[in-house]
Amino acid sequence: MRRTSPPRRDRVAGPPRHPPAPLSRVAGIVGALHDARPDARVELDHDSPFQLLIATILSAQCTDERVNKVTPALFRAYPDPAAFANAPRADLERAIRSTGFFRSKARSIGACCRALLERHGGQVPRTMEEMVRLPGVGRKTANVVLGAGYGIPSGIVVDTHMARVAARLGLTRQSDPVKIERDLLALVPSSEWIFFSIALILHGRYVCQARLPRCGACPLRPHCPSRHLEAELLAAKSGGTKTPGKKGARPSRRKVAASPAGRNRRGRPHPAPGRT
Repeated sequence: MRRTSPPRRDRVAGPPRHPPAPLSRVAGIVGALHDARPDARVELDHDSPFQLLIATILSAQCTDERVNKVTPALFRAYPDPAAFANAPRADLERAIRSTGFFRSKARSIGACCRALLERHGGQVPRTMEEMVRLPGVGRKTANVVLGAGYGIPSGIVVDTHMARVAARLGLTRQSDPVKIERDLLALVPSSEWIFFSIALILHGRYVCQARLPRCGACPLRPHCPSRHLEAELLAAKSGGTKTPGKKGARPSRRKVAASPAGRNRRGRPHPAPGRT
């Protein structure tokens, strides 16, 4: 009798592409964040959800510290959506210039405030659907305002710090912010979304930094699969440092000036590089 082979199945090499992190480890991470930053709050100074909305728009590609230097005078000059909506574009651009990308930010703020007046009576809406329909507002800004401004757990804020730390913690393998948030929402309890967003971003800003994480002082170290990253980066840095005299080492300014190539036609040394 002829033997029949079982139906062929597609073979998948290796482990699943995005294996979920154990919930027990996620609980440990959240607990450690509570111990390390029990009073975590957004570092953008604000007195209302509207001020937080404007400050968050300004914080794109800019530090919170810089935004906080700009907003006191800005909010005195433009205290409500109507003032921003009616502000001359050149004046608004001048007021926020130091935050960078000031032209596009001024355009977004003006359009956003006009939308607030036309659609919401000058009030910042309380739903994700209404927030993301405002000009210049995406999921990240909406989550910041709804969470820190209204106390509404609408999602998890994914900025560059969150994306980096979540990947190092093994909570996601995604690079797209929407997909990263989707992974995190499946792991972190909704009651912790607001705290987790703020605390982990602060953790990335001050501890798990991009160039050199402070793994030795990290309160999340017991729960982190990247806990040896600091030592690895330091070892790589010390092993790859160029020393004077080796091929590829940059000569000193004094040597450049003293060399034949470093002299002018009269035989006098050129000025040291970078000086006039």
